[in-house]
Amino acid sequence: MKNILKISSAFIGVLVGAGFASGQELLQYFTSYGHLGTIGAFVTIAIFGYIGLLLLRLGSRTKAESHQDVIHRISGKFLGTIIDYILIAILVGIGTVMIAGSGAIFQQQFGLPEIVGTLLMTVLVIITVLSNVDRVVKVIAAITPLLIVFVLFLFVYSLSTMDTSYTALEPLAKEQPSATGNWLVSAINYVSLGIAMAAPMAIVMGGDESSSKEASLGGLVGGLAVGLLVVICHFTLFSRMDVVAGLDMPFLGLANDASIYIGLLYSVIIFLMIYNSAISLFFSFGTRFFAPKTKKFNILVITFILGGFATSFVGFTELVSLFYPIFGYLGMLLIVILLIAPFRLKIAKS
Repeated sequence: MKNILKISSAFIGVLVGAGFASGQELLQYFTSYGHLGTIGAFVTIAIFGYIGLLLLRLGSRTKAESHQDVIHRISGKFLGTIIDYILIAILVGIGTVMIAGSGAIFQQQFGLPEIVGTLLMTVLVIITVLSNVDRVVKVIAAITPLLIVFVLFLFVYSLSTMDTSYTALEPLAKEQPSATGNWLVSAINYVSLGIAMAAPMAIVMGGDESSSKEASLGGLVGGLAVGLLVVICHFTLFSRMDVVAGLDMPFLGLANDASIYIGLLYSVIIFLMIYNSAISLFFSFGTRFFAPKTKKFNILVITFILGGFATSFVGFTELVSLFYPIFGYLGMLLIVILLIAPFRLKIAKS
């Protein structure tokens, strides 16, 4: 049981990141659909749970040391290459969104120009990726439990201060930008996006586990927990649409509504979560092509980080609306491959 909880906690840590911290993607994927978004949020519990089980079991049964070998094994060379490049595109695209998000924090919390936050994040990410990434990632990853505590606090605060019905709030919720045109497609798209970002690490995590049964249960419990967090976050935003509507950082706005000090602390947490995600994404992108700390690696990573900085001027909310659904649709191919993997590798039974 202890090992299962350890695996599930690690899987939650991989899936829960800066997107949860801001609340913007959850607003677009679920709350913007009102009551139908509530159904979509509950749907993610089952999908995250099952795909989490498959991912960790796949890694354990194949003794995976790299996601690339496993992806090619279950999908073939042609599809494997396509999925590989999809994952590469997601790394760069979401990394760009993270840089834009740092600008949104400075603008919303402190009233400063967005370029202050994006420039600071760009410099920090470049310095970190070119130096000791592992140490920084491990330190900041410890903030994830604190983020979850804050999310739960905001959930309680949101429900306790709600002064109108969900029916009355639904029209305002539906005025917010939506990820796709359909609530069910949006829910599946959201899971696909999350799994596409988490799959490389999750497969390797499973490869470290000798017991495929424990790995599977760890992935199942972790996936169910993430789905439950999606539901909690949805209700948190839905309950106080009067506060969060139109904000780039909905959760930050809610935190400020509770207390200016809580808002200040939460802005720091979001910034660090974004920082953690950005360095992980750009570092993983660089290592896909070259060894870390080599000249070619440095040039490649710096070029794409600066490209992300330039693209960030499009705006955080706009980039989430643009990139996330596209990557979610592309990630659906990986979901299909994962669903047929047990039949191809005959690993459906533990």
